[in-house]
Amino acid sequence: MTAVSSTTIELNGNDLTFDQLYAVALHGEKVSLSRVAAERMNASRGVVDRLVASGETAYGINTGFGKLASVRISAEQVRQLQVNLVRSHACGVR
Repeated sequence: MTAVSSTTIELNGNDLTFDQLYAVALHGEKVSLSRVAAERMNASRGVVDRLVASGETAYGINTGFGKLASVRISAEQVRQLQVNLVRSHACGVR
């Protein structure tokens, strides 16, 4: 991660420092996403999209979690599953 300017931190997925995280989380420092990081995210998204389109079962993408890993989530509910996952991880975060 490198500072783009005095007010923007560029995220690249490799070298975020605690001080930079603190500046963003507690002081509202602006962030941007590097081109390389965006390309990697898009490539990862493509893998997931192809997997879902293939109908294969993939843990946590179209199945439940933990004890519910054998429960298949319908294609219509996959998006909501992911929203719920983010919400459950965000509980207690201010």
